[in-house]
Amino acid sequence: MAKRRLTLACSNYDRTRALFDGRVLIDGIDLNCLALPIEEIFFRMLRHHEFDVAEMSLSSYVVSLFTENPRFIAIPVFPSRFFRHSCIFIHRDSGIREPKDLIGKRVGVPEYQMTAGVWIRGVLSDEYGVPVSGITYFQGGEEEPGRPEKIRLSLPSGIRLESIPEGKTLSAMLAAGEIDALYTARMPSSFVRNDSGKVRRLFTDYAKVERAYYAKTSIFPIMHTIVIRRDIYEPSRWVAQSLSKAFKQAQEVAYRGLYDSGALSTMLPWLTQHVEETRALMGSDFWPYGLEKNEQTLETFLRYSFEQGLSKRLLRAEDLFAPETLESFKV
Repeated sequence: MAKRRLTLACSNYDRTRALFDGRVLIDGIDLNCLALPIEEIFFRMLRHHEFDVAEMSLSSYVVSLFTENPRFIAIPVFPSRFFRHSCIFIHRDSGIREPKDLIGKRVGVPEYQMTAGVWIRGVLSDEYGVPVSGITYFQGGEEEPGRPEKIRLSLPSGIRLESIPEGKTLSAMLAAGEIDALYTARMPSSFVRNDSGKVRRLFTDYAKVERAYYAKTSIFPIMHTIVIRRDIYEPSRWVAQSLSKAFKQAQEVAYRGLYDSGALSTMLPWLTQHVEETRALMGSDFWPYGLEKNEQTLETFLRYSFEQGLSKRLLRAEDLFAPETLESFKV
């Protein structure tokens, strides 16, 4: 019987690489894998629905569920996770010394609905008392002018969101002091180059802060999930479970590689020690897939999405995923 030919657009991470190189095969599916820049994947999938299966911003996916005819259904696979305390950048002369100093400031966001920003605003509110409505947000391209929101937003009146001037970028505006801070997924070039020393992180010892946050909350923030176009999924619902199984198998290959003392899988000299420290804090399955182990993290994110005016009602974690992927058979 011929296999179903599907195209996947996804980053070629260590946890997806076994799908790209064919070490993991997928039940009933012949997968054509495209490794593309993540911003390109999101833009092309959200605007034009170009791929059968794609990595997608968790926030964009959640917002898409409130459109008249939702185009995607997700599986509980999370190829990108990231603690975002390290991703709050400030201007040296902004007067911001601690999180509460952000109140009343001008804060840049490449997109208000981007997942990193949702997590940052939520954590600042929950952990540091910085209300989402206490800031004026400025949206635009971080390094290139003219970046739009990928999804049309309808925000509550209490959320102040403005577009930056035409021809400007958030990175340059932060360096010039035209905005006081920037919430972003990517380090701005004005920080990386450090030309003037005027851009720095809010949390300088961010790894310590992030470990303490995890120890307190048990949350390792989810950034991306995997979505299937509904016109692919509805007539062949078995593809959701086939894909879920395959992504999990590919992740298991990556897990084994990280703890192989025969040869280092990445160019990190003390990778083995790092894995052991991570396991001591987070357990052996420190990057879990599936609903059960991620329910608290997902429901925290869904609360943030609702509180920040993105979700029109408070969703439950199980509302996000193909029902076939939420249970498994027993022998």
